[in-house]
Amino acid sequence: MTQSATSAQSAAGDAGLLIETVTDPGLAPAIADVAAATFPLACPPHSTPENIAAHIEQVLSAARFAEYLADPRKQVLVARTGAGGPIVGYALLVHDLPADPDVRAAVDAFPAGAAAVANGTVTEISKMYVLPEHHAAHSELRPSHALMNAALDAARDRGATLVWLGVHSGNERAKRYYAKMGFRQIGTKSFNMNGAIEHDFVLARES
Repeated sequence: MTQSATSAQSAAGDAGLLIETVTDPGLAPAIADVAAATFPLACPPHSTPENIAAHIEQVLSAARFAEYLADPRKQVLVARTGAGGPIVGYALLVHDLPADPDVRAAVDAFPAGAAAVANGTVTEISKMYVLPEHHAAHSELRPSHALMNAALDAARDRGATLVWLGVHSGNERAKRYYAKMGFRQIGTKSFNMNGAIEHDFVLARES
């Protein structure tokens, strides 16, 4: 079952890109497969295979995605290469106030952040990944941009006035991409990957 869908058409051909919100737990294994394939590519070079595998099992398994799909505070978007096509990317949104105290302090200090917290109009883009063969450099469909635009639309639909996300401090490619999409750094937070403490930048923008 899907709640909503928007399509983005290639400027050069007939092949379309479909972005949709999904709620069907039967899709959890397919989303988890994309998560398992893409998460290691965003990890810092010093990450061990054991820590990466443990994180995937703890956070990105099919069972965990089934939980995310059932949680009313969360929203899972997927990118497909056309209706019924394979899933090539996904985003996980959390329509709730940040629980991390460092993020909460950064959001509170952001212009309009305190009002967003007071009104409960904050959305986190918790995860957003696209299979590498479908990155903008390899695909005219630009699923990363389509997913981000759909995520911002979804946040606005839920009443969010501020959207935030975390990105590893050493992930220069991702930081450049988020800057192009209107995000700027507002703080830092720690990220525990199976006992290894990593450091994220907290980025935000008004929705």
